[in-house]
Amino acid sequence: MEPTALDTTEAAAGAPAAGAQGDARPWDVAGIDHIRLCVGNARQAAHFYVSAFGMEITACRRPENSPQGHAEYVLTSGSVRFVVTGGGEPDSPATRWAALHGDGVSDIALRVGNLDEGLVYAARAGARVLQEPTTARDEFGAVRTAAIATYGDLRHTLVERRSYSGPFLPGFEAPSPGCPRPPGPRLFHRVDHLVGCVELGLLEEWVGFYRRTMDFSTMAEFVEDDIATAYSALMSKVVTDGSQKVKLPLNEPAPGRRRSQIDEYLTYHRGPGTQHIALETEDILAATDALRAAGVDFLPTPRAYYDDPVLRSRIGSVRVDIDELRSRGILVDRDEDGYLLQIFTRPLVDRPTFFIELIERHGSQGFGKGNFKALFEAVEREQELRGNL
Repeated sequence: MEPTALDTTEAAAGAPAAGAQGDARPWDVAGIDHIRLCVGNARQAAHFYVSAFGMEITACRRPENSPQGHAEYVLTSGSVRFVVTGGGEPDSPATRWAALHGDGVSDIALRVGNLDEGLVYAARAGARVLQEPTTARDEFGAVRTAAIATYGDLRHTLVERRSYSGPFLPGFEAPSPGCPRPPGPRLFHRVDHLVGCVELGLLEEWVGFYRRTMDFSTMAEFVEDDIATAYSALMSKVVTDGSQKVKLPLNEPAPGRRRSQIDEYLTYHRGPGTQHIALETEDILAATDALRAAGVDFLPTPRAYYDDPVLRSRIGSVRVDIDELRSRGILVDRDEDGYLLQIFTRPLVDRPTFFIELIERHGSQGFGKGNFKALFEAVEREQELRGNL
């Protein structure tokens, strides 16, 4: 997607050009600022995330006020912020993105404290700059942004907010009183991680990109034997910033007897991109019940998963009875630091390209390695129903 223009912008006066010589250090990453979803119909998608996921519309921008003719709705839940973006014109950037890839994540925006210096560091390390540092101002203050390209058509917008007090960014306004309101309590409060899919043989290249341009490190690594079924396999590495505020697992397909879920994603998405967002919740039972009541479908978990004596001995004592987990299809895993509970929706859009994970953590900072086999067998059953296995 093309750079997002803001209403009142100016080139960063005195800022060093990307690639300039001199000392520079990686971005001081404060976390995920927002996640931009490009969709075919922003108004309807925003209503879905409000009514089904309990998010609140906190800012918006109409197509007539957007330099690119976009309709944009900012939805929040705790520190989670989605910017649901649709094209008001047939040839707008958001329209073209959604037509090619289907509804999904076009931008993982990171909040940083040293935008100019970080961009110099990244550009010197080989990052492709999509937007040079730009300042936008309104009565609430100023926000500075830049952007770089990553795998596929995904981008990272870098946001330096400092003391900005507006509802989102300059050019956005508070929602009208007629906007839909969430039907109940907040269901999740933080982005736990975002999972990307890249082509066969390119995993190491993109892990290297994050290590080189952002000074990220590898937090975890999973090989074919960790994530394999009788038919397919994949390999995965998790890159993260130094404080682990941003965790980005990257997956690539591995050779198998049939087409893996990563191959299916790459086909339907028309290339690499973000496959799912994991949202941390304080009560996964209540969140799952609320989402299911709102019509959200979850991947079914085989009943044999809960009858396995190895599972019971491995997970030990958790806060809810296993029969409560069984009734909802929630998975559980334990490591040396604690345990986690997790569940995955079916794809939220017509293409099998984008879904949501709910995760509740109790000490564990893992990704449910003990559940990989059950999860991927469930995914393969869905692929078989679609005729894509």
